[in-house]
Amino acid sequence: MGFLHQRNRHKPAGPFIELPELEWSRAWRVAGAVLALAALAALLTMGLDQPVRSIVIDGPFERVSPVEVEQVARGALKGGFVSADLDRLRKAVEALAWVDRARVQRQWPDRIRVEIVEQQAAARWGDDGLLNTRGELFASGARHIPPELPRLDGPAGTEWQVAQRYLAIQGRLVEQGLRIAALRLDARGAWEMDLSNGVTVRLGRRQVDERMDRFVQVAAQVIAGHAVEIAYVDMRYSNGFSIGWRRDPRTPRTVPAAMANQLNRDIRTDG
Repeated sequence: MGFLHQRNRHKPAGPFIELPELEWSRAWRVAGAVLALAALAALLTMGLDQPVRSIVIDGPFERVSPVEVEQVARGALKGGFVSADLDRLRKAVEALAWVDRARVQRQWPDRIRVEIVEQQAAARWGDDGLLNTRGELFASGARHIPPELPRLDGPAGTEWQVAQRYLAIQGRLVEQGLRIAALRLDARGAWEMDLSNGVTVRLGRRQVDERMDRFVQVAAQVIAGHAVEIAYVDMRYSNGFSIGWRRDPRTPRTVPAAMANQLNRDIRTDG
C-alpha cells in the first residue's frame, strides 16, 4: 500500500495533450513544388538574360549630344537584358549637364531604350551658371550661355528666391512693353533690376511688392518715352519715386523741367 501511494503521488496532474501528427508527405510535396518553381524561374531568367546588343537614344538633342548619352549609358550598364540595373543607368544619364530627366526601358529581346528631356534654361546665374524654369541651378561653369537670357545674381542658396522674383516681375513688365535684363539681390537683401532699355530700377529691401506695384502702375508709363535720358528710377520712397537723369551732354533733354521736378519732389527714405 505504501508503494502504491508513492506511485500515485508522482502521477502527472492535468489532462494529457496529444500533439497532432505532422503530415510529412504533404509538406514534402509543397516544398518540392516551391523548389520546382524557383528552378523554373532561374532557368527562364538565364534564358532571357541575354547580352544587351544595342542602346537606343531618343530626345530633342539641342544641347545634349546623343553620342555622349550613349557613352555614359554603356558605362553604367551592368548585367544582361533582364539583370541590368535600369535605375543606376538612369541616374548616370541624368547626371549629365543639360539633362533634366531620363526614362529607361527594356525593349524585347535585347535592346535598352533611353529617352531624355533636356533642361530649359530660363536665366543665367552669375557669370557662368544656368537656372532652369524651376529656379534650380543645373549648370556651373557653363561655356556657352545663350546671350538672350537675363542675368540673375544673389548670395549662394538664393537661386530659387531670385528666380521666383524674376518670374513674378517679368510677367507684369511684358504688359508694359518692358523686359528685365538683370535682377540682383545683394547681401543686405536689397533688390535692383536692369531693364533691357538701359534703365536701372532700385527697389530696396522693404515693401518690395508694393514698390513694384507702384513702378508698374506709374513709373513704367512715365519712363516709356524717355528711357534714353534716364539712368535709374529709385522706388525707395514712401509715396513716390525719383529719376536719375543721364549727364551726357550729347543726349537731348526732351523731358520738361517741370516734370523732372515733380518726379523728384519726394524725400528719400531708408531703403
